[in-house]
Amino acid sequence: MSEELPTPKSTLAAGLFGIFLGAFGVHNFYLGYTGKAVVQLILSCLIIFLPVSYVWGLVEGIMILSGQINVDGQGNLLKKDF
Repeated sequence: MSEELPTPKSTLAAGLFGIFLGAFGVHNFYLGYTGKAVVQLILSCLIIFLPVSYVWGLVEGIMILSGQINVDGQGNLLKKDF
């Protein structure tokens, strides 16, 4: 029985999700970091923490695009597509 290899997630998509929707944890949901994504989502719902959550997502989006974060939640390498 052969195992299918997982389809790699897109670095560009994850990075852009982080930059534009990172306050809501969209990039972390996409990459499979569900726990971290839920924390970001909860923090963004608390209006006082929205700027913190936004900066967190922005920084992670930049880190993804620069290659400092290059694996998804299961340890699979992200696809360099830019």
